[in-house]
Amino acid sequence: MDFRIEARSWLESHLAQTPAPDPRAWERDLGRAGWIGIGWPGADGESYGNRRATLTQQVVWAEEYARSGAPARMGHIGENLLAPTLITYGTEEQKQRHLPPVARGETLWCQGYSEPGAGSDLAGVRTVAVPDGAGGYAVTGQKIWTSLALDADWCFVLARTDPGSTRHHGLSFLLVEMDQPGRIEVRPIRQLTGTSEFNEVFLDGARAAEVVGGEGNGWQVAMGLLALERGVSTLAQQIGFARELDQVVAAAVASGAAEDPVIRARLVRQWAELDTMRRHALRTLGSTGDPGAPSVAKLLWGGWHQRLGELAVQVAGEAGAVGPEPWSERRPYELDGAQHLFLFSRADTIYGGSDEIQRNIIAERVLGLPREPR
Repeated sequence: MDFRIEARSWLESHLAQTPAPDPRAWERDLGRAGWIGIGWPGADGESYGNRRATLTQQVVWAEEYARSGAPARMGHIGENLLAPTLITYGTEEQKQRHLPPVARGETLWCQGYSEPGAGSDLAGVRTVAVPDGAGGYAVTGQKIWTSLALDADWCFVLARTDPGSTRHHGLSFLLVEMDQPGRIEVRPIRQLTGTSEFNEVFLDGARAAEVVGGEGNGWQVAMGLLALERGVSTLAQQIGFARELDQVVAAAVASGAAEDPVIRARLVRQWAELDTMRRHALRTLGSTGDPGAPSVAKLLWGGWHQRLGELAVQVAGEAGAVGPEPWSERRPYELDGAQHLFLFSRADTIYGGSDEIQRNIIAERVLGLPREPR
């Protein structure tokens, strides 16, 4: 209880001082207070600039952060994906070099996995990395759907270091600094929502000085990282989902749509499914031996959130299809919360591993069914 009170009090006081803080400055504020990377295990009990925390305390912090309405994190890729991967597969030198700047909120990371021909099927990666003669690699290829690439200082890149290899063989997990003019170009991708959260990244001989987990072991490292993607953060994500569901319920009551028994039944079903997701997340929290748990979680929330978006515009009625005035050529349309939720959630069953890929993982790795023919 003391930890929850401390977390809630810190968030309330800092958000009251700056209701809409600058995203990078906010990361540094979190870092100075020790709220980044809580619970990272260090060598011999030491930390990398983060505070020590139990698994329960990590959940409490994630929940309080989501409830507070604090800004979306710019540093979550470095904190929740890169850091646990380095702790598991990296050398102590790599941990000492990269984890303290993440814990201080000073260094931002992005993930260089997906490619135009290798999205959910990462084994199709074609980005190549060849020795550069200086102990590192020259990386050439294209990555796509790269979140935060415009702001990131570093990128962890899955690339093919064995030119004769195929599928999941011959891949390596490389660390690439983004500030390499002429060697790295980032192009924002404009989405249905009119925003550009994702980017294309073009690498033309970009230098990668470090490999994590050893050359040729990139597939093992990459799969280990993806398993970490659905951990404590899933519970915080569900707090955000609950807030969105509350808004849809309120809109249904205000518009009178809640009087429709079909709509009312769908609202109840959304609530029941969200409660089920939370129980599943709590049951599998901290489990590293269940290869199906991350895929089940992704299947559950992807479809649920997409259905919520559909319901959000349905309860709005005709107004859900119309943008507010005034219209302008510079910004041909503005979206309200329900419209943004509907359009953005179209991608929920694709990004982070499509539903088809998640079902294959469950079928093959958990149920032991024959592999899908290629």
